[in-house]
Order: sequence, then structure tokens, then C-alpha cells
Amino acid sequence: MNTKTPEEISKLSEGGKKLAAVLNILKRETRVGVTPKELDALAEKLIIDSGGVPSFKGYNVSKDQRPYPATICVSVNDEVVHGLPSDKKLQEGDIVGLDIGMKYKNLFTDMAETVIIGRTDEVGEKLVRITKEALDLAISMMRPGLKTGDLGEAVQKFIEGNGFGVVRELVGHGVGYKVHEDPQIPNWGKKGEGVTLEENMVIAIEPMVTEGGCEIYLAPDGWTWKTKDKKRAAHFEHTMVIHKNGAEVLTKN
Repeated sequence: MNTKTPEEISKLSEGGKKLAAVLNILKRETRVGVTPKELDALAEKLIIDSGGVPSFKGYNVSKDQRPYPATICVSVNDEVVHGLPSDKKLQEGDIVGLDIGMKYKNLFTDMAETVIIGRTDEVGEKLVRITKEALDLAISMMRPGLKTGDLGEAVQKFIEGNGFGVVRELVGHGVGYKVHEDPQIPNWGKKGEGVTLEENMVIAIEPMVTEGGCEIYLAPDGWTWKTKDKKRAAHFEHTMVIHKNGAEVLTKN
């Protein structure tokens, strides 16, 4: 199911490294006074300069959906994912999710990180840390034969055990030939259930974690998902390939 050849994996690795380099620059520029639109313009320039094409810009799930108008998603505080870049300046204490994707040599990679602008409260710090650790846990479990339910149950227990909520409406996914491919990879589940992961499968794992309840809703802009209780959220994501003895993260320098 949806496996990639060694040549394709090599291209994905090359593209993933370039994408990680772009995100590293964006993280440094994500500071007080900067607007998400400014970050978006910088991201587009960096991706094109690296030989890639922004994969989110113009993307839509169906003909009825407005194509995504930007290169990156910038989700601030109670925005979980897919936030449209705005002209509102970032402020001290904001929790900002940066989600970015690139097409390189006709193959797609996808990644996200959440950053804190300056300093925030202890709960905000923990929210971001636990979300990243949930991704690290998922990566450590990767192997051929793993069920998506095994993965989802472990990630869910870790997140909820630390007092946070797990978003149900949105999931990780296969990636490579398109922005989103099968299989779907939920951050919740039941051991023994779901799809069986295979060697040479390329997937994007992306825990989406809420400070309060897990209920979310789609904003009127048709893209931005927000928490119903207006509490904050965090999001981390890597593209990886499953090898015989574990996972290789492709979206890293």
C-alpha cells in the first residue's frame, strides 16, 4: 500500500532537508511584531529559491472548497491548524503553529512545528513540549507491521495522561505522490485495529493537541480549525519513511 521506491525515497529525503532548512529560517523570524503574511511571503521565496514549489498554495480537497491562498499555514493560540496568514502582528506569549509543505522533483514533503513568541505561562510551555514529545513517541514506534490503532492508542494515552486533549477530526496521512495520501494515521485509536504499516511507506505523523477540550470547529474562512473552548493548541509534524527496523525522518537537516 502506497510504498515508495529507493529512488523516490532519495528524492523525498533531498526535498525534506530543503524544507526543514526553510522552516528553520521561518522559526527564527517568528517573533514579536512580525505578521503571518510576512512569514508567508518569506516562505514562498525560500521554497522557490531552493528549487521547490509551495504545495499548499492552490490546494483544495474538493471543487466546492476555496483553494488554499497561501504558502504556509500559521495557526495562532486557539487556531489548531490551517490558519490563514493574516496582517495581525504576533505578540509576546503567542503560541504559533507553522505548517509548511513543498513539492520537489515532483514529490511532496510536509512538516510543522509550534513556537512560542518570547515567554508564556507554564501550561503553554507544557502544551508545546508534550505535543513535540508525542511526535517523538510516534516516531520511536514506527516499524513494518505496526497497526495505526497501536500507534494511535499510545499517542492518545500519552497526551491525555498529561492533561491535554487529542483532536479527532484531523489526522496524519500518507504523503509523497500527493499532499495527502492513504493511509490515514489518527492520533487516537485502539490497539490491534486500523491499517498495517509497511516497509518503504512514507507517512506524515502530526499530533494536534489542545489545552482544554478536544472539540474543534471550522472557521468561516473555510480553512482554519479552532478550539471550541477558545483554549490554545499545538501541532508538530514530520514526514518519514518506514524502514525494516524503524523510521527515518525525512524532514530534518
